[in-house]
Amino acid sequence: MNLVELTEFDFHPRIARSNGVSLVLFSGPDCGGCRRLEQLLPRLAAGRATHLYKVDVQKSTALAREYEVFHLPSLFLFVDGQFHAPLQVEPVPVKFADAIDRALSAPAHEEP
Repeated sequence: MNLVELTEFDFHPRIARSNGVSLVLFSGPDCGGCRRLEQLLPRLAAGRATHLYKVDVQKSTALAREYEVFHLPSLFLFVDGQFHAPLQVEPVPVKFADAIDRALSAPAHEEP
């Protein structure tokens, strides 16, 4: 599973059409932690996410503001095209899986 880059022009329609669990990574080209998470995310999300997306905050500043992205990397969880929760977790397989499972079992958060 590869990360598909989204921009502020195709983000909302693409997410809305995404059935299942989607993870969206907000990142930047100068962020070392972002590059590391981009490499690890397909393996970390295997079996738990249907779609992986990334947003470059330098190209899509409006989306970064809309989702109140204040630090990078930032992850957000969507279910069947609807915002579900922010995801704050270390990129460690067991912790990552547990964080997704806990987020999915909890009620959806309000979209920022």
